[in-house]
Order: sequence, then structure tokens, then C-alpha cells
Amino acid sequence: MILTVTLNPAIDKTCDIDTLIPGQVNRIIDNNQYAGGKGINVTKVLAQFGEEVTALGFLGGYTGRFIEEDVKKSGAKVAFTPISGPTRTNMNILGADGYVTEILEPGPVITKEETENFIETYKEEVKNAEIVVLSGSLPKGLDDGIYGKLIDIANDNGKKVILDTSRIPLRESIKHKPYMIKPNIKEMEFLSGKKLSSMDKILEEAKRYHDMGIEYVVVSMGKRGLIHVDGHMSFWVVPPAVEVVNTVSCGDALVASYARGLLKGMSSFDIAKFGGAVSASKATVKESGKVDIELATALLDKVEVREL
Repeated sequence: MILTVTLNPAIDKTCDIDTLIPGQVNRIIDNNQYAGGKGINVTKVLAQFGEEVTALGFLGGYTGRFIEEDVKKSGAKVAFTPISGPTRTNMNILGADGYVTEILEPGPVITKEETENFIETYKEEVKNAEIVVLSGSLPKGLDDGIYGKLIDIANDNGKKVILDTSRIPLRESIKHKPYMIKPNIKEMEFLSGKKLSSMDKILEEAKRYHDMGIEYVVVSMGKRGLIHVDGHMSFWVVPPAVEVVNTVSCGDALVASYARGLLKGMSSFDIAKFGGAVSASKATVKESGKVDIELATALLDKVEVREL
């Protein structure tokens, strides 16, 4: 079983417009809303592939009830911690000109009691998991060390942890040695404190974090693909070009692919190649946390893997 944790979930409202013009009236052509947040997206992709997955996190208010029901409909199990404040709503604005603009709410304030209740649930659920995925930003009320605490609990139980967060929570959590991290280039630059202007520099930084005790370091680079570093090999995965509809949650589809691959005991080469195909297929789908499985299968043979 795979356990996902989304500490700051959201309703993702996806809006279609012609062109977003700041300072002007912008009329929405069409809009839809889905359960979102990075870990929720991972959950939904895993459920699409028929994997047993349980989603944890904080939910409150009408928005929280909507997310819980939407996740259940995907086929996943849920063990969310109820909170007094309402779960946030984010807006993804898809322009006909190809630009995607995200407007993200900060989320509710989590109390000490709510945090303690979540930790107790997590300690119980992690016993039944083989892979633990920790994804996304932190709501107010949680300190930057929360992911480190969750990693320690999972490590003590012999579980593999995939971490996908950013900035200070990412920097603090690395010290606790998750099995895998998946930063993008901006997040790697924040960690290193310098511009990573070439593939060699990105690779050098990825290897540095592997040497710190992280087994898989996977750097996502958008349409340029990903760089994978582990104890055996390093390679650059380049997905084929696709007709892009919505790039939001492509990284989450990649994380889901790695979680599924690790669960099934696939080689790192095959996991990365599969991840490149799945994340590319996600870009063709409007809904966050949804992939085109048929397209992903068709793209697999077109994914290029270059050893570094």
C-alpha cells in the first residue's frame, strides 16, 4: 500500500479564458473544480493505475468535504484529520494563448491539537504502507520541521519516503534522509544558493544530495524532462512532445509513477522512463491529478533516456 500525505490540500478551480490581462476585466469561458493539492494529485493518479492508496492530511469545511468525496470517488481510501478552519481553494487559469497562471490561497491555520491528532493517525497508517509520499506546502500553524518528523517516523518503521516540497521545508527535511526527493530546478537553486545554468551543474548538485544519503534524487525540468541520480547510474529522461492542455500536476504524476515503480520493484531506469511518459500524458489532460493512461502507454517507447 502507498500512503500519501497532503498537509495543505485544496480545491483546484480550473478556468478557461482567452488571455489573462492584469488590471482589466477577465471573463471566464468555462470552469471546473477538482480535489487538489500535490499529494491529492498523486493519490488520484495512483488510483487510476489501480494501486492501493490511502490519503492523509487536514480537511475542514465544505471545501474539505468536497475533497474527501472526490478522493473517495477516485477509488482511494481516506483517513483525513478534521480541522476547524475551511480548506483552501486555488485557481488555475488556462489562457487560450498557452499561458497557465496559478493563484494559490495560503490555507487554514492548524492548531496544536489538530496536529497531534494527525500525527497519531499517521503513526497508525504508516505501519500498513510500503511507500510514503509527502507532498506540497505547509499550512499556517505547522513548523518547517514537520516533514522531518514524518520522515523519521516512516524511516523507523522501515518505509521508503518520497518527498516533494520546496524552500525551507525541503531544506530542513533533507537532513532526515528521505529515500527520494523530487525538486524542480528552482527548488534545486534555492537549496544550492546559486544559479544552475547547465545540465552539468544540475547533475553535480543532484549527486551532492545523493552523497548526503538520499537514494533517489530526481530533478524535474518541465518539457526538458528529468534528471535521475541514484547509487548505480545517472540519466536524463526526455519525453516526447505532446499537445499541452494543462501542465499543473505533471510533477505529481511523476511522483506517482516513482511510488508505483518502487512498490512493484521496477528498476530505476524503467521507473524513470515510465515517469516521463506518464507526466507527459498528464500535460494533455485539463484536470489536475488525471492522466491519459492509454497515451502514456503509447508514449513509453518514444521516451528517450540518455546516460550521464
